[in-house]
Amino acid sequence: MANAAISRIAGGAAGLSEAMVTRLPGLDDPARQSDVIREAEHRPWPLPGEPWFMAQSWGDLLFAHWPVPVEALAGVVPDQLPIDSRDGAAWIGVTPFVVSGLRLRGTAPVPVVSRFPELNVRTYVTVGGRPGIYFLSLDAARRSAVFAARRSYRLPYFRAQMAQRRSGDEVHFSSNRISPDGPRATFAARFRPVGPAVPTLPGSLEHFLTERYCLYTLDERGEVLRGEIHHPPWPLQKAVAELPQNTMASPFGIELNGEPTFHFAAQQDVVLWRIQPVNQ
Repeated sequence: MANAAISRIAGGAAGLSEAMVTRLPGLDDPARQSDVIREAEHRPWPLPGEPWFMAQSWGDLLFAHWPVPVEALAGVVPDQLPIDSRDGAAWIGVTPFVVSGLRLRGTAPVPVVSRFPELNVRTYVTVGGRPGIYFLSLDAARRSAVFAARRSYRLPYFRAQMAQRRSGDEVHFSSNRISPDGPRATFAARFRPVGPAVPTLPGSLEHFLTERYCLYTLDERGEVLRGEIHHPPWPLQKAVAELPQNTMASPFGIELNGEPTFHFAAQQDVVLWRIQPVNQ
């Protein structure tokens, strides 16, 4: 059922004419997505041996990161997932962006349905020597995407009313969670890039926060699952941002204090594999 749900989101555009493809946003994503595995030297471990499962592209992405005490995540991050720290702190990221080109391998994106805003709250863990991402919550504006991601990736997705628009080089993003089974959370931001896009340097804070090639979750028995991810190195720009609303960490009892670190990425193409049990 989960694969069928994703198929309804990500497949079914094979009958589109070439003229239609050139007019519809997001339908130039598949060629770039399929090319990402040609660049893998930067990965900290080899690509999986089996074919990737799903692809998507992310646009106008803001990384907003705050250091928090490691103990603030006790009871929030499962004990099975050791929390990563940097500069004596754990880190919480709040990341708004727009998904486009969402599709299963071998299919084309469905116009309109495969493009929507998304907002993630994340922290960082390492299991079996592989640094990855643990998502505290994920909000999306597309009901079908929420359903499919919950079933296929066992991630805490919620539906939200979202809006994203550009005004020159400034991005305006807002989100209000409306899923009946999720705690209320709101977010609003205005942000823009400053400076050129440059790759992250190994050993830097930016590299620690962004260059992660898997996600972690748990199965119904509490066993650790890993989902492999691949993309080119992040082309990050420094960013300036205003966050007039941000209660995304409040449901976890976490206070995001102080000045966050902001980075912007205009575009990233990503392929993902199915989640698998981790053999520790």
